[in-house]
Amino acid sequence: MKTRFKLWNVLVVLVLVSLALGACGGGETGGDDSFKAAIVLDTAGLGDQSFNDSANRGLEQAKAELGIETQVYETSQPSDYEPSLAQAPSQGSDITFAIGFLQTDALTNVAPQNPNAKYAIVDSVVEADNVASLLFKEEEGSFLVGAIAGLMTESNKVGFIGGLEVPLIKKFEAGFRAGVMTVNPDAQVLVTYAGDFGDPGKGKEIALSQYADGADVIYHASGGTGLGLFQAAQEKGPGFWAIGVDSDQYDLAPENTLTSMMKQVDIAVFETIKAAQEGSFQAGTVVFGLKEDGVGLAPTTSNNTPQEIIDQAEELKQMIIDGEIAVPATEEQLAEFTPPQ
Repeated sequence: MKTRFKLWNVLVVLVLVSLALGACGGGETGGDDSFKAAIVLDTAGLGDQSFNDSANRGLEQAKAELGIETQVYETSQPSDYEPSLAQAPSQGSDITFAIGFLQTDALTNVAPQNPNAKYAIVDSVVEADNVASLLFKEEEGSFLVGAIAGLMTESNKVGFIGGLEVPLIKKFEAGFRAGVMTVNPDAQVLVTYAGDFGDPGKGKEIALSQYADGADVIYHASGGTGLGLFQAAQEKGPGFWAIGVDSDQYDLAPENTLTSMMKQVDIAVFETIKAAQEGSFQAGTVVFGLKEDGVGLAPTTSNNTPQEIIDQAEELKQMIIDGEIAVPATEEQLAEFTPPQ
């Protein structure tokens, strides 16, 4: 187990304490320095009511329950990732999170330059002795909302809106399409990629187009871009459904939201901070799926979705956990997927 401070860190602390005592006239000192955690957000930032906000909830939970100090680094462009990841440890962060796969290259560069710092990255793998890689089986949760979409559609057309067309988001698409196919093989899935995770206007435009083409249920995996989906559903009115992602997005359109595919980034962040604080942090890859409660349906699913449909989704969930269904995560796996009888 590596010690939290190297010798030179201890000497620095002793010097600072000595200076503080002198400035205070020799009064009592406080306790040990607080544990500190930081997150470096992707460019969509706080307020996306999805991925970044979920990570921040984990940070806030750690602050409330573990008594730690926290720091949030917002970024406006990809070039901000690397300096933010480097700056956090220098400002006292004991563990720093790179939120999102777009920070992979930045953390790959920064982590070896700060070997005594602890890092974690969400949705990607960085192989370094001081990095924990936190992955999710997005395809499994997406399969469940795909099943709900396939059972709820009356037009036999459903939609999927992706952010960037990259392997991570293709996992959402593949799982969703497999879920639809399993319960409703006659349903058509309309797929559109926005090319952006932070453009609600583009998301609304795509959603309105898919609704116009006959889709009556649309699922998104597009971060802040997906906020436009809920605007479109509200504009279209009753019978036009939206399915959220990452966080419970029911409140964005209470009359038009069927469910959300919960991706428990907050839990992953909180548990990793807790491990680091307790001294049990380990580098390497950790995967969160249905079995680990890392993905799943939002608690407000029952508000607009009939109980019998929720029950069918729960049966499929158990089949996935039991290994009876292997959910596809790529186009190639989807092409070979055979729905269970």
